[in-house]
Amino acid sequence: MRYILVLYYSRFGATAEMAHQIARGVESAGYEARLRTVPPVSTVCEATAAPIPDQGAPYATLDDLRDCAGLALGSPTRFGNMAAPMKYFLDGTSELWLSGSLTGKPAGVFTSTSSLHGGQETTLLTMLIPLLHHGMLVMGLPYTETDLLHTTSGGTPYGPSHLAGAESSRPVNDEEKRLCMALGRRLATTAAQLAGVRA
Repeated sequence: MRYILVLYYSRFGATAEMAHQIARGVESAGYEARLRTVPPVSTVCEATAAPIPDQGAPYATLDDLRDCAGLALGSPTRFGNMAAPMKYFLDGTSELWLSGSLTGKPAGVFTSTSSLHGGQETTLLTMLIPLLHHGMLVMGLPYTETDLLHTTSGGTPYGPSHLAGAESSRPVNDEEKRLCMALGRRLATTAAQLAGVRA
């Protein structure tokens, strides 16, 4: 269990970029980062997705989640909540809940919104709820990460966030990148400390 799973859904690329920055933070702390995504949800009952996406990270499996040492979970905001594809994936993790597979593992969350007051914090908080049900150890960002004090775009103590703009075209800025990397480092460092306690 030497990897941190960075599991995300991204529609226009900002959440994916945040995931890559979190992965950089994980790897800077000596852990492997495993990037995974989830397929979109269709309103057409017969619709199916290819088992491998055309681009980006592979689709997540329950094994990816079961075997991780920690989890960073990311989704764009949809009306103050996580996007349906991520919720759909999490709704299918009952067997991991029954077995307690995620209990005691560190976890954090991240999001991207089109508007500054578009529900960044409520999305992060609602994403934490299923992780708490799984018994995970929830981690945010402390104010010792001084970018939290100065950012005028994304960034919350509940987890990294990004302001994508009305056209979803604003790049992830330097402050937001540093906060993403900080979460990755915290997850990896905590996983290592917990592994030492369990040894």
